[in-house]
Amino acid sequence: MKLRNLLLVVAIALSCVGCDRVTKDMARERLAPGVREALLGDLFRLQYEENHGGMLSLGSELAPSTRFLLFTVSVGTLLAILLLYATLSRSMPSQERGAIALVAGGGIGNLIDRLAYNGAVIDFLNVGIGGLRTAIFNIADVAVFLGAAMLIIRVLGRMARQQTEEP
Repeated sequence: MKLRNLLLVVAIALSCVGCDRVTKDMARERLAPGVREALLGDLFRLQYEENHGGMLSLGSELAPSTRFLLFTVSVGTLLAILLLYATLSRSMPSQERGAIALVAGGGIGNLIDRLAYNGAVIDFLNVGIGGLRTAIFNIADVAVFLGAAMLIIRVLGRMARQQTEEP
């Protein structure tokens, strides 16, 4: 394992966790649950919510023990595997290593919430125009989304190059 790979993964993941923790702490201190605060003509909304499910609150109706196994144990295991893979892989390009570190860092940020807040994740951001709005999310979700998008773009680019190279 190259020290450079380890440092890259750790730096990106810890940066994601740090930014996520700071913003969630600010949301917990400054936002009243259920109250919306509009910014920039309602382009951005700040609204404190505790999400016991996954994305879009999927799974929030499951029994607490099932949610713990699914969203804490399984996700924690997957994050550990991703971090090990990104750190130990010798042939992985730096861009892909960084993308995996973003996904893992965001996942760790939300996992910390689940452990600290009885299975809930703190969400507080909403973006949109009029009735066209995103779900409520957090900085960890942004990191996961960006990392996943980077990986998808890299894989699609690799597939396109392979198709043009085949006779």
